[in-house]
Amino acid sequence: MAPNKVVKPKVTRNPDLIRGIGKYSRSAMYHKRGLWAIKAKNGGVFPRHDAKPAEPKPSEKAPKFYPAEDVKKPLVNKRKPKPTKLKASITPGTVLIILAGRFKGKRVVFLKQLSSGLLLVTGPFKINGVPLRRVNQAYVIGTSSKVDISGVNVDKFDDKYFAKEAQKKKKKAEGEFFEAEKDEKNVLPQDKKDDQKAVDAQLIKSIEGVSDLKTYLAARFSLKSGMKPHELVF
Repeated sequence: MAPNKVVKPKVTRNPDLIRGIGKYSRSAMYHKRGLWAIKAKNGGVFPRHDAKPAEPKPSEKAPKFYPAEDVKKPLVNKRKPKPTKLKASITPGTVLIILAGRFKGKRVVFLKQLSSGLLLVTGPFKINGVPLRRVNQAYVIGTSSKVDISGVNVDKFDDKYFAKEAQKKKKKAEGEFFEAEKDEKNVLPQDKKDDQKAVDAQLIKSIEGVSDLKTYLAARFSLKSGMKPHELVF
């Protein structure tokens, strides 16, 4: 067993004669504690310490009542983005088949992978009407056909190249509010048209060097009755 602890009696300068009444008076304790010397040392005034600066209060006051509905707070995303891993069947120059979207069933040539993980592809536009565009690799099938793209310069193409420009909304007058709005067609800038022609010119030279490759790219891929997709070799 642990030894019993010795409790020291409380030492006080003014012991109680009876409960609530001390042996020495208030003035006697003033001299006994030496408070007169501390006061005399500081010019007849007791020293005072500066109070700690108060913390600034928030400008917005807390609501008096709780909100009737839960206030949604955005969650902090602590996940670090990882670079998208490219499929082993997709390499620069591989002919891909687009499975969804506006150009579903079209065959395109893969040029490079962008920083966002999307694939930069082209038809070329002159052969099958597919321009330079970005495609998710989940919606393409890689084939065994390849095109030599060593002479194609695609350094200037990145995700910012395909970003849409913000359109300013025009204020309508009162008379124009009830009039039918005319559909404004988006006109492709001339510099992007020139970029498409430059890429197609270099790419078509390589395509024409392989027999039947131009016809293969121009043909649309489709499944017919009796064909089993899982048994096809692309």
